[in-house]
Formats: sequence, structure tokens, C-alpha cells
Amino acid sequence: MKKVLVIFILSLSTLFGGEINVAVAANVSYAMDALKAEFAKTHPQTEVKVTLGSSGKLTAQIKNGAPYGIFMSADMLYPEALYKDGIATTKPVMYAQGALAFLSVNPQDYTKGMQLLEDIKIEKIAVANPKTAPYGTAAIEAMKKSGVYENIKSKLVFAESISQTVSYAVTATQIGLIAKSSLYSPKMAEYKENIHWASVDPSLYAPIDQGVVLLKYAADSQEYKDFYTFIISDKAKEIFKRYGYIVS
Repeated sequence: MKKVLVIFILSLSTLFGGEINVAVAANVSYAMDALKAEFAKTHPQTEVKVTLGSSGKLTAQIKNGAPYGIFMSADMLYPEALYKDGIATTKPVMYAQGALAFLSVNPQDYTKGMQLLEDIKIEKIAVANPKTAPYGTAAIEAMKKSGVYENIKSKLVFAESISQTVSYAVTATQIGLIAKSSLYSPKMAEYKENIHWASVDPSLYAPIDQGVVLLKYAADSQEYKDFYTFIISDKAKEIFKRYGYIVS
């Protein structure tokens, strides 16, 4: 009887599988449900738990022993640092390339480009903190390269992550520089291109190459390896493309 019970318990364990913990840059949050749903088609037994945040803060958590097995960063620098420190067990691989966009709840003349930010009607501009969020770094770079930074730096309102930047853009400021991927969320359908939002000229900032790594916490877990393999697969790339990312 005991042997039958043990076999039954093991069968349940195989059936329901385990739980994996993934640290994910905030800009990917909008595509995450679609990614998890696609992964579940072939791995229904694996529950994917996601922790969202700025890449810098997630990196700090990982260095302090947070139980994440995969890190999906908004750039390559943070995962590269983890790999050099021996915390990541794989070299960073680019899973998507992000893009910046303007967002405002009010119609704007986006033909002005970055010079729009100098408009006296725009008193506050939401930007992700460049110290921890790669999209914030890209936004500041675009401002400097276009020659508007010195004139508008007093207007900047810094958010902890790119998702918080979206929130600030629609509630607390006149405009924000956000991840273009956020605009493909069903919740953002009310905002129309060239009216409420527009892409930032990509020549104004370095490509936002987003990297993924397996971490030491994943050890020999096949479930983590399966999700990692999925994230860099063609099926995942199709989803990233639908959410405004550039994929190769």
C-alpha cells in the first residue's frame, strides 16, 4: 500500500511539475502573459512566476541571493556583469531589441521630434531612472544627442522602472519617454499612434539589446532550461515582434 502511495505522489509531482522564478525587466511585462501562455502549450506542468522591476534593481537582488533562475534584462550590461561574477551560468543572449516612444494623454505634434519636449506647455516629462533602467539611459542619450537636454532637464520626473514611467506619463506628467512595447498592451488601446504616441528616432540612442541568462539558482533544473530555450526560440520572437520589439 505504501509503495502504491509513493508512486501516486511521484506521478502527481510529474503531472503538475514545479514552479520557476524568473526576474524580468519591467518593459517585458506587457508581453509576459502571451509568452507564458505559449510556453504553457508545451509545458503545462510548469508554473512560471515572474518578478518585475528595473534591470538594475533586479541585478542587485540577484547578487544578494534572490531565488531567480532566469534573468531577462532590458540590456546586455547587467547580465554580462552577472556572468563575469559567476552568478549567471550562460553568456547573455539577446532575445529582443527594444525601442523608445513618446506617450501623452493629450494630442501632440510629434513631427517636432525631441524638440517637442521644449514646448512651454510641457512642464513635466516622465523618464525611467537611468541609474537602474536601460530605457532611462536611452532616453537621456536621445535628449542629449538631439540637443534639448540642457533646456529640459529641470522638467524630468524620474520613475523607478519603465512601467512606472508609463503610469507617470498618463497621470502625473504631460508626456513620457517609454518602452514602445507597452503601447501594444490591450490596456493601451485608447492611445493612438501619431496622436497620443510616436516612436522616438532610433538614431538618437544606442540599440536597446535585451539579454537573458540562466542563473546559478537554476542549477540542473530542466524546467528553467526549457523556459530559457523558449525565450530565445522563434515562437517567442513572434510574440516579441507583436509587442513592438525588433527581433532577428
